[in-house]
Amino acid sequence: MTRIASCLAGVCLAALTVSAAWAGPASVNLTKLVIRYEALGDPGEDPDSGGSADARWKLPDVSPAADADRTARLKQIQGELKAMGDKGLGDDERLTRDLLLFSLRDRIEAAGFDEARMPFSSDGGFDVMMLYRASGTTLRDADEARRWIALLNGMPSWYATNIDNARRGVASGFVQAVPTAQAVLERAQRAAATPLSDDPLLAPLRALPDSIPERAALIAEGEKAVTDKVAPARASFVKFMTDEYVPHAARSLAASDLPDGKRYYAFLARRHTTTDLTPDQIHDIGQAEVARIRARMEQAMKAAGFQGDLTAFIAMLRKDPRFYATSRQQLLEKSSEIAKRADDQLPAHFGVLPRLTYGVRPVPASIEKGYTTGRYFGGDPKVGRAGGLMINTSELDQRPLYELPALVLHEGAPGHHIQTSLAQEQVGVPEFRRNLYFTAYGEGWGLYSEWLGEEMGIYRDPYELFGRLSYEMWRACRLVADTGMHWKGWTLDQARACFTDNTALSPVNIEVELKRYVSWPGQALAYKIGELKLLELRQKAEKKLGDRFDERGFHDAVLLHGSLPLSVLETRVDAWISQQNNKKK
Repeated sequence: MTRIASCLAGVCLAALTVSAAWAGPASVNLTKLVIRYEALGDPGEDPDSGGSADARWKLPDVSPAADADRTARLKQIQGELKAMGDKGLGDDERLTRDLLLFSLRDRIEAAGFDEARMPFSSDGGFDVMMLYRASGTTLRDADEARRWIALLNGMPSWYATNIDNARRGVASGFVQAVPTAQAVLERAQRAAATPLSDDPLLAPLRALPDSIPERAALIAEGEKAVTDKVAPARASFVKFMTDEYVPHAARSLAASDLPDGKRYYAFLARRHTTTDLTPDQIHDIGQAEVARIRARMEQAMKAAGFQGDLTAFIAMLRKDPRFYATSRQQLLEKSSEIAKRADDQLPAHFGVLPRLTYGVRPVPASIEKGYTTGRYFGGDPKVGRAGGLMINTSELDQRPLYELPALVLHEGAPGHHIQTSLAQEQVGVPEFRRNLYFTAYGEGWGLYSEWLGEEMGIYRDPYELFGRLSYEMWRACRLVADTGMHWKGWTLDQARACFTDNTALSPVNIEVELKRYVSWPGQALAYKIGELKLLELRQKAEKKLGDRFDERGFHDAVLLHGSLPLSVLETRVDAWISQQNNKKK
């Protein structure tokens, strides 16, 4: 049987099955392999960010035995997929096969490094996954409430398995650096000290409607689960980090200094950029971008009427109180106002927009310290969950308003929300393609969206434009700093210099980001590499099509096939350019 999605207004409402006789043998074989792949799941991805409705009520099995079994099955699927070739497949089926092969190769190569041994970073990890889920979970009835409580009761096993994995990391020397280990310990201590009345894990239960007769009993049951199960699990993590992990954390910041680290970091660079660029090549690209963007920042400074050099201008921006919100609520309201101005411009720049909406939410207080300035959480129309633009409302004197438009465009719309939601709302494609995420494509699109904000008229004065350029410089410095620390042996001070000398980022933001790059090597390379490819493809389309270039059509060509490796994206855009040329003849 072949599974086909039935969708209305861009939202997949149900799944239908049709006779395999309708499709050729190659299509049937591909469908079978896709079904086997999807059944394996991916423990590295939170199923609450677009996974199946059933998976959101489970915690992934990340035990070594489960990982080994998954890897063996992935290799078997890969072998069969290669052997079948693409003869007899339609165009979209060939794309499905290509994306599945790419994903299989990536996951199999990653499995060879046993990354489960490092189950946390400075602003993410197994210990905060349920907090993320809680922030976007709405429980609609007593049955869903019981399933949520079952998740809470299952957290001790989840903690124990991940701690065992980290313990293997300690034994093998595959560990986070000291600054990251210390930051994770402090996060664990804050979570363990959270009062029951403030625990975010209970928020979905406390939001149950009064019309549910068992509401009070369900809340009490949830509180018991947190007290009896979650709290001891959190305490065990604090003890593990204190007694075992922090004392054995890596003294070097460099991923290349880990066991087999050179090969590992080169893999991470390829994985996150979906290119064959070497760390040295990426470093050189970063330095060239720093020089280019700095020149434009100086132009924006002059447009603001500032008399002085760039260093003095940045110092003024960091201190002038007019550029900072005075309350958490004000920061959220300003973010929301920018989001609605951006929404007002979207139809002029996009032919197809998603049905799913998104909201502006604060980062949970229990994890806001040390957390990035903003992030997007994917929604799911099947379960009635909107997307979420998460704004860090702590330390307001470190959250400049002139950067806020770029942040909202990147994390909200037209950035991650548009890209992620359109991918989820694809019609007639396998589920894995709806949830696929290649970092260079997704983060490149986010950064491209900041650039697009100029055309959309979102930046209202030279200060906000400077904020955009400062954000772009931030991503250029990432290329320099990430490769500098993890490949060239730079110190934290060397990496910090690019940000302090060239961006208007606040000191707190710079420190949080540096910790992130130390703990998540390679990921920061994706943004600028992806954006540069998108701008290159747009310039190619504009040059070849001239007056016939249609921006809305270009954006649709980029977005409507979901997340793609950059080489596949280029092939798709080239095909769109050819189609547009043929239409005009």
